[in-house]
This record gives sequence, structure tokens and C-alpha cells, in this order.
Amino acid sequence: MLFEVTSGALEPQRLIDHVRKDESGAIALFSGVVRNENLGRRVLYLEYDAYPEMARKVMRDIAEEAVERWPVTDIAMQHRTGRLEIGETSLLVAVSAPHRQEAFEACHARVDRFKEVVPIWKKEVWEGGEEWIEGEAIRHE
Repeated sequence: MLFEVTSGALEPQRLIDHVRKDESGAIALFSGVVRNENLGRRVLYLEYDAYPEMARKVMRDIAEEAVERWPVTDIAMQHRTGRLEIGETSLLVAVSAPHRQEAFEACHARVDRFKEVVPIWKKEVWEGGEEWIEGEAIRHE
């Protein structure tokens, strides 16, 4: 397992290579990207701040939750801090499993759980203002 909080650019291939195992028939990769609009406002950029040591611990905890629920073979997560421009990647989550359904489900659920509990904060800067905002998890049954 790999868990990183970094100010540098994220590396999707590195995460894919890390989670790929001979018994893994599927790798699901989520890439969260800074978009140019939110709530009808033109976003200029985002700023992320974190408590890195705690963030890595919580990432490990939520990965271990996944291992208990799905037959995943590995999980890796990276999140950026600092100023991110439109189009830059802020979050990567990679999950490998023997089959695609488990890889997709575990990846989706880990992204949602990440947004709920990992101590990383996002400030959205738009034309005429800025605000610290929370991500919203998408609930699935």
C-alpha cells in the first residue's frame, strides 16, 4: 500500500505500477481534477492544505476498511497540497482486485470515504471571492 501527501505533481502510472499484482485482473484509477466552475462561479484555482502525518494514517485506515470488505490486492492514494490550477490533478486513488466489479466498487467507496474523513482542506478561489469548502461524497448502496 502507498499513501502520499505531496506538493509535487501526482503520478498515475506510479500508482498503477504499485498496485499491479499478478493476481490482479483489474485496476481502477480515480483521478480528481480541478475544474473551472462550481456552483455557477468561475473558479480561478484551488488551494489545498493538509495535516500530512494524520492524512497518511487515515488513508491507511480507509484502505484497510476496503481490504475487509472487498478482495482487493492493493490500494494506493496520493493527494496534492498547495495551489492547483485548472486541469491539474488533486487526488489519485488506485485499487487492484481480481475482478473489475470489486476494483470499481472499492475505488468508488474509497474516494467517497477519503472526502469524508481525510484531513485535507480545499479553498476555492473564484472571481470576486474565496471560500474553504468541503467535498461531497456520492452515496451508493
